[in-house]
Amino acid sequence: MTVKTRPRIDIQSVFRLTELADYIVPFTIRAICDLGVADHLTEGPRPVEELAEATGSHAPSLHRALRALAAKGIFTEVTHGVFDLTPLAQPLRSDHPVSLRAAYPLLVPDIEAWAAFDHSVRTGKAAFDQVYGQGYWEYMEQHPEDSARFDASQQAATRLELRTALPAYEWGSMRTLVDVGGGNGAFLGGILARFPDLHGTVFDLPHVVAGAHERLAEYGVADRCEVRGGSFLEEVPAGADGYMLKRILYGWDDEQALVLLRTVRRAMREDSRLLILEPVVRPGNEFDVGKLYDLLLLCMVGGGARSQERIEEMLAQAGLRLERTVPTMMFPILEIRPV
Repeated sequence: MTVKTRPRIDIQSVFRLTELADYIVPFTIRAICDLGVADHLTEGPRPVEELAEATGSHAPSLHRALRALAAKGIFTEVTHGVFDLTPLAQPLRSDHPVSLRAAYPLLVPDIEAWAAFDHSVRTGKAAFDQVYGQGYWEYMEQHPEDSARFDASQQAATRLELRTALPAYEWGSMRTLVDVGGGNGAFLGGILARFPDLHGTVFDLPHVVAGAHERLAEYGVADRCEVRGGSFLEEVPAGADGYMLKRILYGWDDEQALVLLRTVRRAMREDSRLLILEPVVRPGNEFDVGKLYDLLLLCMVGGGARSQERIEEMLAQAGLRLERTVPTMMFPILEIRPV
């Protein structure tokens, strides 16, 4: 008689998959960021009742949230009901040099789009458009409060990007630099602050650059940076030494991205350079931030990160060529020249 044996179950893989599929922790982190809990722990441990009063929250519920995060190493419960920061919680402070507090907002439109992500996987089209009946950027233009929170999340990412990009590239070799799709000017402002001989232009849609003057003034570079509004699919300021597309190209499908590249090429001199800073998807199973950004873009705008080979094909169609790739701790800087 043959005795059937049960198949061996890799229980650790089951637990690991459960952890990866969980959205309880990510949502809790975002709620704690919105409340600003970490800001009230900069001077040491505090009872949850004090934290609740300071953040306008319900003490028992806040306790439940913090103890769950503490189990993941984010905060620590030093004694019952008393919490402190951990290294993982430190960047959630507003005053941290690379603060990520604003990087994780609980944005309702984003959440509702992710809830329909299966639409993107089934069709290849943005779930956001399916849910809201309009594009992401059109929605943001019509909802200034959500747009402001989105901008704040991008500024948080910009601080980290500056720390990785500034030492990686010889920014001082240019005299003029146009940040195409430069938002509120935070990234260009950080570059100009480090290189006093460099002059810049922030170029983006008028409602997007509305706050750029204030941000550039904070960096002390307003006198060396022009702010201009317009559509970069139609025209960008001409004749600069350098042009920059930071996390812009991947937000458009191939057709629109090619329009953008050709628009920039028309503005460039023969000795100008274009710098593209964005995730580039690499083959294989190794972790690559580009593979995650690729899904974010698919869900929200229908764009996507590209391989270097695909980028080079598009550059050739626009009269451009990739001269070199400069690695950074986040994503590479592609230096591009006219053909």
